[in-house]
Amino acid sequence: MKTNIIESTFLGLALADALGVPVEFKSRQELLNNPVIDMREYGTHHQPKGTWSDDSSLTFCLAESLCKKFNINNIANKFSSWYREINWTPHGSVFDIGNTTNKAINLYLKGTPPTLCGGNSEYDNGNGSLMRISPLAFYIKDFSIEKRFDIIKEVSSITHAHIRSVISCFIYLEFIIEILDKNEIIVAYKNMQKKVNDFLLNNPICSQHEITIFNRVLENNIQYLKEEDISSGGYVVHTLEASFWCLLNTSDYTEAVFKAINLGEDNDTTATVVGAVSGMYYGLNDVPKEWINAIARKNDILLLSKQFAKKYGYEN
Repeated sequence: MKTNIIESTFLGLALADALGVPVEFKSRQELLNNPVIDMREYGTHHQPKGTWSDDSSLTFCLAESLCKKFNINNIANKFSSWYREINWTPHGSVFDIGNTTNKAINLYLKGTPPTLCGGNSEYDNGNGSLMRISPLAFYIKDFSIEKRFDIIKEVSSITHAHIRSVISCFIYLEFIIEILDKNEIIVAYKNMQKKVNDFLLNNPICSQHEITIFNRVLENNIQYLKEEDISSGGYVVHTLEASFWCLLNTSDYTEAVFKAINLGEDNDTTATVVGAVSGMYYGLNDVPKEWINAIARKNDILLLSKQFAKKYGYEN
């Protein structure tokens, strides 16, 4: 299956999400005994084969908005439209939504400015902005790092405003930008570490305590940790760590995504974060065509990919 980089990113994240949805919240031990190695159906959310979750829905809302002029209100409107079951649901209904995202969208619908809607307490650091942020890399990649950070903060803050969530999105997107510069994954990772560490050193955006929370990603090579040292729940830092660990310990799309899924817990989100990068980096030529064809609203995703590729100069 020949795809351009946008198609393989968007299909890659949706497919990873759909592969994970049937076993979302399964424990690692359960999946060790019965690992996911193929596309399943029903399961946790009782959804048909190929169904993706809110992770992909909100990613596509962001991408659709970015096909036009960047506008934070428009992005929030797209999220609200999905919430009301109008825009980017796989089958016409919302079957999964995080608590922090739910509260934020309701605040927006009541008139709160979008960047003031996101939860900003330490307990609002779920992975709900990280899971949807990947398309933003294409918009911000040529800006200064300071401007990139400011835009990422705005977009994350629609649902997740705490600095920990913002930095998680920042780290992930700086890594993606390195991938877009055609670096190998390990080189992209090391370049990201240097850029982010330099930025945090020279821009006092948060306390040293917050920076220290990212030491496993920014100061060391997380690749060499053992699986038992990797957590895979819904906490944003754990999702970030698990995603890098999967990407750095695998060598193709399918291997990376199944490693993420079989970590268990909030595994469809880890898989979505991994799937966007893996699709972007490896492409989907080696992925079974029946999996691609089973993706809900595949043709709509392809159309969005085409529009997005045209906007950002990635057409075939």
